[in-house]
Amino acid sequence: MVQTDLSSLTFEELAEALKELNLPSFRAGQIYRWIARGAFSFEEMSDLSKDLRNQLSQRFSLACVAEETCQVSSDGTKKYLFRLADGNHIETVLMRYEHGNSVCISSQVGCNMGCRFCASTLKGKVRDLTAGEMFAQIAYINRTDPVSHVVVMGVGEPLDNFDALVTFVRNLSSPKGFGMSQRHISVSTCGLVPKIDALAALNLQITLSVSLHAPDNETRSRLMPVNGTYSVEELLAACDRYTKATGRRISYEYIMIHSVNDTPRHAELLAKRLQGKLAHVNLIPMNHVEEREFSPSSPERLRRFSDLLTARGINVTCRRKLGKDIDASCGQLRARFERKPKN
Repeated sequence: MVQTDLSSLTFEELAEALKELNLPSFRAGQIYRWIARGAFSFEEMSDLSKDLRNQLSQRFSLACVAEETCQVSSDGTKKYLFRLADGNHIETVLMRYEHGNSVCISSQVGCNMGCRFCASTLKGKVRDLTAGEMFAQIAYINRTDPVSHVVVMGVGEPLDNFDALVTFVRNLSSPKGFGMSQRHISVSTCGLVPKIDALAALNLQITLSVSLHAPDNETRSRLMPVNGTYSVEELLAACDRYTKATGRRISYEYIMIHSVNDTPRHAELLAKRLQGKLAHVNLIPMNHVEEREFSPSSPERLRRFSDLLTARGINVTCRRKLGKDIDASCGQLRARFERKPKN
């Protein structure tokens, strides 16, 4: 019998699933709070009777992660390689900032988007993560490092796992559970236009981060196969619709790649594209990926690019390069681990 994973259900769905056990309604709140506190087994739910815990474990399951390895950077960044119940591996990163601890989670095992500067896509997508597996990454880290912000920007394309993502966001922000403000949640996408429109219709108060990485179709198509389906113009139009529907500013992620997308021409066109929009540009120093042909922009080219955007009135920041002494780029740790010969 396939067991229903309670940690991948909304509170209302969980309460409905428990009805078959004829439990009083307050039990749903108890179990939901235990999941929010990071329970990976029913045995941990100490205010439930042993008989009830046995009953639950026979009918239901809970998503969990197990730490395979953890790399710790000199700047305090931690990169976890987690093993899932089926033996697959995912990456999760804890980053420390003055405003609190931010966790970058994965949404899929692998990725099908094929971005040519990224290690996540090297072997394609194995499967989607459940909403419970997405939350389990946070729950594990929160046991030792209180989590205040969440970024869904690790391995995988979150909007390619749309239903699980939405359930995850709602559970993470539910006042009945973890209770994180949606304004402390960022979701990244490489530009799946129909899914951006679907997300806009839900009017969540998350921050949408769009991996733009080039302002013109020629350069973006070289870097990102998704641009062959949704052009820069179509993507930016969807972003405008999203902003109009939600009132939320969009963060445009822009990885700086030497002599590919970091020229003054690219900066001028990017500024022109975003002029007058509710937008912020986040310039990202590229982490070198062994299997990829590209190299990072020099600090001088990054600074010049940033200055050109600022001079044209574009709100811009340069992401602090955390974890540079570990496998910092998305997918690198998983790829290196899976290249190792198994005894």
